[in-house]
Amino acid sequence: MDSAPNTVSRTKAAFAFIFVTVMLDMLAFGIIIPVLPHLIVQLIGGSIARAAVWTSAFGTLYMLMQFVFSPMQGTLSDRYGRRTVILISSFGLGVDFIVMALTPVLWLLFLGRGVSGICAASFSTANAYIADIVPKEKRAAAFGALGAAFGIGFIVGPALGGFLGHYSIRLPFWVAAGLSLINFCYGFFVLPESLPPERRSKRFNWSHANPFGALVLLRRYPQVFAFATVFFLINFAQFSLNSTYVLYTDYRYGWGPQAVGYTLALVGLCSGLVQAVLVRRLMPRLGESRLIMIGLPLCVAGYLLFGLASTGWLFLLGIPFLCLGGLAGPPSQALMTQQVDPHEQGRLQGALTSLASLAGIFGPALFANLFALFISHNAPMHLPGISFVLAAALLVVGAFIARYAIHHMQPHQAAAHGEAGAAALAGELSPLAGTVAHEPLPTDQPESSP
Repeated sequence: MDSAPNTVSRTKAAFAFIFVTVMLDMLAFGIIIPVLPHLIVQLIGGSIARAAVWTSAFGTLYMLMQFVFSPMQGTLSDRYGRRTVILISSFGLGVDFIVMALTPVLWLLFLGRGVSGICAASFSTANAYIADIVPKEKRAAAFGALGAAFGIGFIVGPALGGFLGHYSIRLPFWVAAGLSLINFCYGFFVLPESLPPERRSKRFNWSHANPFGALVLLRRYPQVFAFATVFFLINFAQFSLNSTYVLYTDYRYGWGPQAVGYTLALVGLCSGLVQAVLVRRLMPRLGESRLIMIGLPLCVAGYLLFGLASTGWLFLLGIPFLCLGGLAGPPSQALMTQQVDPHEQGRLQGALTSLASLAGIFGPALFANLFALFISHNAPMHLPGISFVLAAALLVVGAFIARYAIHHMQPHQAAAHGEAGAAALAGELSPLAGTVAHEPLPTDQPESSP
């Protein structure tokens, strides 16, 4: 008689661990953001110019490792279970931070950053774990909660890292190691396995673990491929923020580090509220399909306000629009999990994480160089916000793709999304619709502050 309550209790405990895992991993990642460039300066003898080049290389390596190893971890979790992969990643991340805290040479720090990218690829397995334990109709809310955990880590991590780095440049690495190892110990004793043996893949397939081979899975499911394209465009557009936010607001509005820090914290807070509260409350009323088509145009509006705002207060108006655009992410991810077999959930999440990493490899260079070009003397026109305008254009394309995919979903899939989703599919769709890494760019004189 107690089996049902016990099952519910175990599910809640497992979800709590995954939530804490994502939050602590992002917190550990965020803690070292303010001090890693300074440690690089120290290890190469004080040259800020050389340190800037190396910092860019560190960021590219991190995303490249995630791109390569995310599908591998997803495939391993499909074959051997989620628990083992998550625990090994948490332990590996803790040990890696210790090595980075102790390293006296740059090449070992660089190697450690690559290992961090490999271990952080467990985000794909965490998402697959959620798909295992959460019913289809509640997955969007669950993915939204994970987004909130990501946001909490992003808000607290850099602030904590800056505070700790004031006392010792290597202290944040030790704290990050402690967080990861505490998470490993907690999971070792608490976390149950979510994927029973009978639902696992029969063998480990290297073609599935290949980052490009893993993307073949997306082609096998037409709607998954379409929503994965939207997922990629959302992630790619976000790197317009990661790569130009600080320099753009300094150049155009004269904002210093304190103003930038406050506004980034505001972005993280608003995003966390949208993911944790609004997604969960709106999903039962609107359904996945309609929520996607509401979120994307809001995101477009946010990016356009960022790119075209002539004053700082107009720029700030874009923050709520951009954060409300986060309504589109969890339901699109939930729709993809509903169209893939249970034993392929790990591969799906690995492929999606690889797509996000691929965006991280190419996005920063594109947006940063566009920003530099359009504020230079050789600019075809003076448009400092070109990166945000391009991001908005990419999401307009994403909205058309999403609408096409929703329109061509099978009738039984529409029914599974409830009355709200069915209404959306019937044509009642609205119209269109964790690293702040910055490289020094050549700039002209800033415009007048508002």
